[in-house]
Amino acid sequence: MTDLSITILAETPNDAQAIERLHQRTFGPGRFVLSAYRLREHVDHLLDLSFTAHIGTLLVGSVRQLPICIGDTPALLLGPLTVEPPFRGRGIGRALMDHALAEAKAKGHRLVVLVGDEPYYGRMGFKRIASGVTTMPGPVDPARLLVHELEEGAFANVSGAIRPDWNAVA
Repeated sequence: MTDLSITILAETPNDAQAIERLHQRTFGPGRFVLSAYRLREHVDHLLDLSFTAHIGTLLVGSVRQLPICIGDTPALLLGPLTVEPPFRGRGIGRALMDHALAEAKAKGHRLVVLVGDEPYYGRMGFKRIASGVTTMPGPVDPARLLVHELEEGAFANVSGAIRPDWNAVA
């Protein structure tokens, strides 16, 4: 894990500016053209399923989840997950991910999708979605489209376009 004392907290509206600055530093302006951002333009992330990592009072990481549907099946889109560069490699990203997945499962969610590297996220139970099973808005490398079943068999027979979950919009 890490030798740092990390506190993971639910994101609050007061965290928005610090998280946006973190995203600017770690992802740069190119992040807005990514397929996952097409979904984020239409529906907000869920504060009760989005978390921040702190060392003392310093925000050092963030993970967000937003409601989506795959066809007609409700799911969550996880991301972005990011950690301040000087604090990477110390287990903070893994701690955020584990916490986010555990909370999603505890709240009755069954599926979490993300766009990322299978070698990294596979260690946390994510698996590649077979080509042609789903589509996302905009271009996405199908090898990077991953799913995690929070309930065994939850992804069986699921297919279709990944889109915002309009029923979850307040």
